[in-house]
Amino acid sequence: MATADFVPSVAPGATLPGLGHALVQAGLIGQYSAEEIYRKSRSSRTSFIAELTGSGVVSAFDLAHTMATAFTAPLIDLNAIDPKRLPHGLLDSKICVDYRVVVLSRRHNRLVVATADPSDSQAIEKIKFATQMRVDLVVAEYDKLLALVSANSAAPTESIDSIIGDQFEFDEAVPAESAESMDNSAAEIEDAPVVRFLQKMLLDAYHLHASDLHFEPYEHNYRVRFRIDGELHEIAAPPVAIKDKLASRIKVISRMDISEKRVPQDGKMKLKVAPERVIDFRVSTLPTLFGEKIVIRILDPSIAKLGIDALGYEPQEKERLMRAIERPYGMILVTGPTGSGKTVSLYSCLNLLNKPGVNIATAEDPSEINLPGVNQVNINEKAGLTFSAALKSFLRQDPDIIMVGEIRDLETADISIKAAQTGHLLLSTLHTNDAPATLARLRNMGIAPFNIASSVILITAQRLARRLCPTCKTRIEIPRASLLDAGFHDNDLNDPWVCYRPVGCSNCTNGYKGRVGLYQVMPISEEMQRIILRDGNAMEIGEQAAVEGVRTLRQAGLHKVKLGLTSLEEVLAVTNE
Repeated sequence: MATADFVPSVAPGATLPGLGHALVQAGLIGQYSAEEIYRKSRSSRTSFIAELTGSGVVSAFDLAHTMATAFTAPLIDLNAIDPKRLPHGLLDSKICVDYRVVVLSRRHNRLVVATADPSDSQAIEKIKFATQMRVDLVVAEYDKLLALVSANSAAPTESIDSIIGDQFEFDEAVPAESAESMDNSAAEIEDAPVVRFLQKMLLDAYHLHASDLHFEPYEHNYRVRFRIDGELHEIAAPPVAIKDKLASRIKVISRMDISEKRVPQDGKMKLKVAPERVIDFRVSTLPTLFGEKIVIRILDPSIAKLGIDALGYEPQEKERLMRAIERPYGMILVTGPTGSGKTVSLYSCLNLLNKPGVNIATAEDPSEINLPGVNQVNINEKAGLTFSAALKSFLRQDPDIIMVGEIRDLETADISIKAAQTGHLLLSTLHTNDAPATLARLRNMGIAPFNIASSVILITAQRLARRLCPTCKTRIEIPRASLLDAGFHDNDLNDPWVCYRPVGCSNCTNGYKGRVGLYQVMPISEEMQRIILRDGNAMEIGEQAAVEGVRTLRQAGLHKVKLGLTSLEEVLAVTNE
């Protein structure tokens, strides 16, 4: 990575880089503000230009025009550049990523290079040394440049065969290796076939917006699948002989015991996927008949900072949720199956609540999203650190807000209830089908009706539905009877709206791109509390919720169909009514 901007923090009055001086002289930013941002970039180990544009002090557009004028360099609009037509192999991709530059063309012994910071002499010298050519700089907008650098680094320049191919040793059996010998393998050169294959898979998964990677060994074949928008897609079928070496490589960089292949293991690793971005991956191994199946989950912290609106809450649902998290105490529960986005919803709430005057503690198994300012604890049941033990410890440390990854047993539920009753806001998850069933689940766990009624203030059930690709979605006429069978009412069909179906194009996966949340947000009203106190069932609570205007998951999905965000078939597949 470029070292010019990545050094320890400096004292006030530190010399600004050429970029900062140019901006001050152009009047886009004051001297004091520039020095403050420069000090912040150095202390946080980010680049000065990233801190400038990220803080909103200077727009990428204004920055580019100012740099082009100050350094008398041509200005180029990268939107007019076709990434497929750019030359490849002239400059190492690592240099492009580290210094945020793109080679646009070559003219004899000269390279035309796009940059957002023509004052970065270190980048210029690095390119000259690496290519032994002269460098002509053109200025581009920083955000567009980052996107192009990212797209180039994601380009599949190598096929699976070329990565593994003849270079790989097709061993019939790979003997178990000691931890010491495998530590040495961690230092393998970067272009080793297994290392390059793993890096390609991780980068491809990230750029395809996959949530998980599955490495699955079978008797006569080996396959790699990505979960994209909730569905698994087979991406690669490398030789079966790669399975043991690949598993060992993943376990080494995830800090697992590489000599242990008989029991499941968990670990984490990091990978730089873009110039300003490092992503965490959670790794899980599972012994199967023909080797270790490995699942790698992509943990993107930025998702939790998108905000409640980006998750797909409707205005009324958002208002109910915001009222609940603003209360000083009580229990908020998020329910749904694995992979329905419960953790992201909880962290989106925590991000809103995360303020300097608030003490927040979380207990998870394991922690998936790193949120600065929040005290996060990983559960370790082997060492005796269970959810209930963590909760007991939290209550001795003066918390304001507590988040429990999952309520699994009576002891954890009981302590959570007591915490919510004694002045703490507690957020957690349960695995139930909908919001009313959550209250019945707590009752079945052994919690007394009075404790449920006096502590739970809101329950959100959720699902994730695939979002229709806006580029290729097509109108479809669905018979009125079919719409009524799906759950629409007559008054829904009287209003003019359009139903769409997926088609598929180069911008999406089978007609879908991304996902949208379906939410059933149910505040616990006084009437619901009365039903709970008399030990009413989930059906009675559901009927009362309907009276109070709470949508079911199916109704929430049908509303998204009316808005043209998803298809009717997708809603029918992810909801049940």
